[in-house]
Amino acid sequence: MAMADASDSSLVSRAFQSALRIGFRRAYPRVQVDAEKFLHHARRAYSLPIESWRDIHSLDEQTLMPAAEKIIWSSARMAALEGMGLGIGGLATMLPDMGILAAITIRMLQKLSLIYGFEYSTPEEVGNLWLAAASAAGLDFAREFVEKRTLEHLVPRIIDAMAVKVGAEVAEKWAGRVLPLLSAGAAATLNYYFVRSWGARAQRHFLGKHRAVRGKLLAERMLLPAAAQLS
Repeated sequence: MAMADASDSSLVSRAFQSALRIGFRRAYPRVQVDAEKFLHHARRAYSLPIESWRDIHSLDEQTLMPAAEKIIWSSARMAALEGMGLGIGGLATMLPDMGILAAITIRMLQKLSLIYGFEYSTPEEVGNLWLAAASAAGLDFAREFVEKRTLEHLVPRIIDAMAVKVGAEVAEKWAGRVLPLLSAGAAATLNYYFVRSWGARAQRHFLGKHRAVRGKLLAERMLLPAAAQLS
């Protein structure tokens, strides 16, 4: 019995890894939050006093916290509703489920990146965004590994590594989808916590970067009066 359970878990793990890999690879070049439109939304919906995303670094983290939490919550809720709709098919609907789940996750990461003041308009910025995604998945790529690869080679490698790690972590929980009568509820619950936990880790990553940039800006502002007096 134990051997059968282990075999089922391994089968689900491999299927999940494959579906997650395909879902992210298909979604990442097609799904992108319009930074300019989201800027207007952020000012209106979150009452942020900013004219550009760079202005974010002048805001303290408590001001940004409600916006970040709302982004994560709404993304997790959307993932749960999507899982409830497709989950009734069990493993048969895993592939389309992962495509939609990947799109929801990518858009959440992009919004969190922007809400902490980090755009992704250049290849370097896009690479940093995917490194943040990897960090949120519990992966740490060496600087030498990153520097030796162009963006088109870096992102697929990150996606493959994330698929392996995340697939192994959630395989046992995802196995519940094999049971048709329980699959809708199990998929909704798993999707919700999948996105919410990934969002929380990504938030910590971007918050750390925001603190570093904001700290540097504050230090520079403190030095300006002293420099003016010396001159």
